[in-house]
Amino acid sequence: MGSAQLWSERFKRFFLGNRFVLFLLILLLIGLNVLVLDKVSFVFKPLTVLLKTVLLPILLTGAIYYLLNPLVDWLERKGIPRVYTIVALYLLIAGIITVVIISVVPIVQNQITDLIDNFPKYSYEVQLQFEKLIGSNFFHQVQESTGFNPTKVGETISQQATTILDNAWSGIGGFLGALKDFVLAIITVPFILFYLLKDGKKLPAFILRYVPVKFRNQTHRVMSEMNGQISSYIRGQIIVSFCIGILLYIGFLIIGMDYSLVLAIIASFTSIVPYLGPAIAITPALIIAIVTSPFMLLKLIIVWTVVQLIEGKFISPQIMGKSLRIHPITIIFVILTAGNLFGVLGIILAVPGYAVLKVVVNHLFKWFEMRSHLYEPEEKDTGLPPDVEVTVKVSNPEQG
Repeated sequence: MGSAQLWSERFKRFFLGNRFVLFLLILLLIGLNVLVLDKVSFVFKPLTVLLKTVLLPILLTGAIYYLLNPLVDWLERKGIPRVYTIVALYLLIAGIITVVIISVVPIVQNQITDLIDNFPKYSYEVQLQFEKLIGSNFFHQVQESTGFNPTKVGETISQQATTILDNAWSGIGGFLGALKDFVLAIITVPFILFYLLKDGKKLPAFILRYVPVKFRNQTHRVMSEMNGQISSYIRGQIIVSFCIGILLYIGFLIIGMDYSLVLAIIASFTSIVPYLGPAIAITPALIIAIVTSPFMLLKLIIVWTVVQLIEGKFISPQIMGKSLRIHPITIIFVILTAGNLFGVLGIILAVPGYAVLKVVVNHLFKWFEMRSHLYEPEEKDTGLPPDVEVTVKVSNPEQG
C-alpha cells in the first residue's frame, strides 16, 4: 500500500504538477479527438446538411436583425409596442422593395443587357489597344528583358474562358440548386425575423439556463461582447457600403460614365469586404473607362479617389469607429485565409468570425491566466540580496 501510494504521488508530481507535461498531455488529447472525429465524420453528415440548409436564412436574418433592432428598441422605449413597430417596418420595407422593383430594376436590367451586348466591342477595343502597346519600342524592350510573351497569355486566357463556359453549362444543375436554396431563404427570412425582433431579448436568458450556474456571469459577458462586436460591424459595414454606392453613383453620373448604376451597385456590394472589396469593385469600371477614352480614365480615378477619401476620413470613422480593434494587415490575412478555406462565404464572414473568435480566445486566456498563476507580476527589483529584509519606517501622520 505504501509503494502504491508513493507511485501515485510521483505520478501526480511529474504529470499533473509539471505544467509543461500537462500542456503536452492536453495537446495529445485534442489531437486524438480530432483524429477520432475525422474517422467517424460520416456520423455528422446529417448535422452538416442541417447547417447548410439553415445557414443562409440565419445569416440573412441576422444581418437584417442587427439593422432593424436598434430602431425597434428605441421606439419601444418611446412607448410603442414591439409588434406594432415590426408590422410598420414590414409594410415600409415592402413599399421600398416595390418601388425598387418598379423603378430601379428595369434600369439595371437594361444596363446589364447593354453591357452584355457591347462586351464583344469592348473586347475588340482592348485587343486593339493591346496590339498598339505591343508594337511600341518600349514594350519590345520590356519583352526582351523579361521574356514576357503576351500572345501566349492571350491564348491562355481564351482557353480558360472556354473552359469556364463549358463548366458553367455542365454545372447548371448546381446553379439551380443554389437558386432554390436562395429562394427558400428569402421566403423563410421574414418569418424568422419577425419572431427574432419580437422575442430576441429572451434568447440570452434561454441559453444561460443550460449553462452551469458557476459560469453564467462569465458566459453572459462573453455573449454581450460577441453581440457588440457583431452588431457594430454588420451595421457599420452595411451603412458604409450603401454610402459608397450612393457617392459613386453620383460621381459616375457627373463624369458621364456608362453603366453608372450597375457599376455603383457592384461597388456597393463588394465594399462589404474590407480593404479587398474596393480593389475588386473598381476593376469593371477601369475596363470600361480604358475602352471609352483616356480622359474618362482620368475622371474615374479622380472620382474614386474623392469617394475613398470621404469614406476613409468622414464616413467610416463616424459609423465604424474603432470597435473591432483589428489591425488592417490582420484583416487582409484573415480574409485571404477564409476565402481559400470557405470560398465567397468565408470572405464575407471572415472579419465578424475573427472578431467573435478573438472575444472567446481572450476570455479563455484570462481564465487560464487566473487559474494557472503563470502570469503573476514579477517582484520589483530593490537591488538588495534576497536574504536582506527591507524595513520601511512610517512617519506619524500627526507629525507630517
